Amino acid sequence: MALLFRCDSITKSFGFRQLFKGISISFEDGERTGLIGPNGSGKSTLLSILAGLEQADSGTLTQRRKLKLGYVRQADVFEAGVTVRQALAEALQEAHLEEHDRETRIETLLDKVGFADWDQEAATLSGGWRKRLAIACQLINEPDVLLLDEPTNHLDLEGIYWLEKLLKSSGFAFLVVSHDRYFLENVTNRTIELNAAYADGYLSINGNYTQFLEKKENYLAAQASLEQSTASRVRREIEWLRRGAKARTTKAKGRIQAAHEAMESLADLRERNSAQQIAALDFTGTNRQTRKLLVADKVTKSLGGRLLFKELSFTLMPGMKLGLLGPNGIGKTTLIKMLSGELAPDSGTIRPADRLRITLFDQARLTLDPKQSLKKALSPGGETVSFRDETMHISSWAKRFLFRTEQLDMLVGDLSGGEQARILIAGIMRQPADVLILDEPTNDLDIPSLEVLEESLADFPGALVLVTHDRYLLDNLCTDLLGLDGAGGARIYADLSQYEKAVAAAGAERKKSNAVRKDVPPPVKEKPKKLSYLEQREWEKIEGRIVAAEAELDAKHKLLGDPAVMADHIKMAEIGRQVAAAQTAVEELYRRWEELQAKQVPG
Repeated sequence: MALLFRCDSITKSFGFRQLFKGISISFEDGERTGLIGPNGSGKSTLLSILAGLEQADSGTLTQRRKLKLGYVRQADVFEAGVTVRQALAEALQEAHLEEHDRETRIETLLDKVGFADWDQEAATLSGGWRKRLAIACQLINEPDVLLLDEPTNHLDLEGIYWLEKLLKSSGFAFLVVSHDRYFLENVTNRTIELNAAYADGYLSINGNYTQFLEKKENYLAAQASLEQSTASRVRREIEWLRRGAKARTTKAKGRIQAAHEAMESLADLRERNSAQQIAALDFTGTNRQTRKLLVADKVTKSLGGRLLFKELSFTLMPGMKLGLLGPNGIGKTTLIKMLSGELAPDSGTIRPADRLRITLFDQARLTLDPKQSLKKALSPGGETVSFRDETMHISSWAKRFLFRTEQLDMLVGDLSGGEQARILIAGIMRQPADVLILDEPTNDLDIPSLEVLEESLADFPGALVLVTHDRYLLDNLCTDLLGLDGAGGARIYADLSQYEKAVAAAGAERKKSNAVRKDVPPPVKEKPKKLSYLEQREWEKIEGRIVAAEAELDAKHKLLGDPAVMADHIKMAEIGRQVAAAQTAVEELYRRWEELQAKQVPG
């Protein structure tokens, strides 16, 4: 295989904290590499260095001549007013193509990625579709290698399946940072972990994620065994030195030197083996004996004139782990808000047990104050934290979640996404609950934290409602899966495989139905469309306006749950008026959409 690029002795620090040191890795054509590692190990920084957007403190980076490299960042930002088509055209500006070839490439890629409305403003897209567009903006230049930083973070399951299919059928090499274990298993043929636990600062294994885990376990076991044997040797050498060994002969001098080298080696091994720290997550239940914790009975809900689910019924019981499935925007977050009492159903009832204690993890993280110190966020009451009738110092509590003592004075807004997620989890752990509702808790968490989260949730005695796109977590944790289909329907599935088969069958049925409609000959005569020029322009943009209006409504709803707002009745009333106005705006847009659609139907 031909060499694409190589980094030699790359070192990078931020302030006094060293991310990695002396990293030397080469990447070759045909490699599909997964890059993993604990939060803070420098994965995103290394990707940025490889993309040429950031400089290493030392070391060199060499690339194959005329290498075409694409880089998909974690955050997808598009300027206001730029359409989907324009975003791709701008990404293709430097390509030396004829206008016809340029347009053909853009349109072919838009079809491949799945965009229906090419003139929709990019800024109004959902997080998942913005991610698709960001990937398309890199694919348009036909890269030799693609760097992707957490590309599945904002994709729903349908989007993840799409990305897996795209990468598996690609002709380019790629390096992807991800914590999605099934995704890594399905698309990679090489795995690299950045971690101070390894002698070289990283471990590289040719193979998928499962093969990596097997080799990693063998490596760490051998390293632990080496620490034990080195420790025994050091004890023997120390005893020899204590007996007053004379350093008169060359042989004795050599043994003294070897003893010092063994001590240094032992210190290095102990430091590396201790680097395998994991967060200590442990959720507390109330041990409530009530059989039915919460009952949803024939619940129906519409939002903005759109039916989310109809006559939905289920019962949450102790030990039940319910996963919510469905594309983004299908109503999962709305259902969570109803279960927690934040929203009321249009019809039907939600009956919680008497004095039911519900704890919610909000994916928007609105309860976090970015201007608050980490110390205050972890321990609002002062220097100590009470957990399960035990009092501990804030430093010890912070250490459970892998925070260093010197971080306690940092502002929450300056912490990474994974660190912010651990703050929220720390707060939830201190609240005994009958029902845990977790909305995308896995975003930004590293794989070791995900594994501990899974174990802790499995041991939680109450009921769990989980929204996540992490298929590994869904498969290994959930006792039941509730799939929402977007047309008002909902169904309980036994496992993820059953859900995936149902989604695939529904997709095949839609394609078949569309093909049948295309085969039907058009009527001989058809009334012309009745839209005026201005109405046609309005029709072309109205779906984007609806998406933006729904996003605004969702943002206002989230503000209602902000403790700072809830504590101020004047702010609460004002936000309530804004929610009502946003709701009216959404409903008006749907009403107008129906009017314009009706004018296009042939008479």
